[in-house]
Amino acid sequence: MANVRKSNTRNAAPRPRLVVEGNTVRREEYIERKKRQQERERLSNSALRRNREKALQISVPYLLMLAAATVAVVMICVSYLKVQSSITAHQTSIGRLESQLSTLKTNNSATENRINAYVDLDYIFKVATEELGMTYASDNQVIYYDKSESEYVRQYEDIPTH
Repeated sequence: MANVRKSNTRNAAPRPRLVVEGNTVRREEYIERKKRQQERERLSNSALRRNREKALQISVPYLLMLAAATVAVVMICVSYLKVQSSITAHQTSIGRLESQLSTLKTNNSATENRINAYVDLDYIFKVATEELGMTYASDNQVIYYDKSESEYVRQYEDIPTH
């Protein structure tokens, strides 16, 4: 049942029509809007249902592409782990070799110091002069010469005499 109120003035805007449903009074536009909204929801629900059904269906090419991508990712991960393991092993080996090198350098330095300490220059001079009869060269036995042709000396070239 619709109740319509008439306005007393001619210029007044018409009031919205009211609709009585049960024990509530509603505007007619509200009811129309509600019906349109329900219709849209029903249509969108059916479209949503169709989209869900399509989404649940997996096509064969999609499944094959997904399987190939999964296999490729697994292969890449395995090769990455192998390379990482190889790098770790090489780093461990390098560390061990560097430690050995350091130990060998320390041993060489100690041996060189021992050799240098063992060589007694006074003893060598004594043996050379007393036992072997060696003497220092005198000034007339030393000959100095300048080689102006090149800047290096050839080992087997004749020594110039003055």
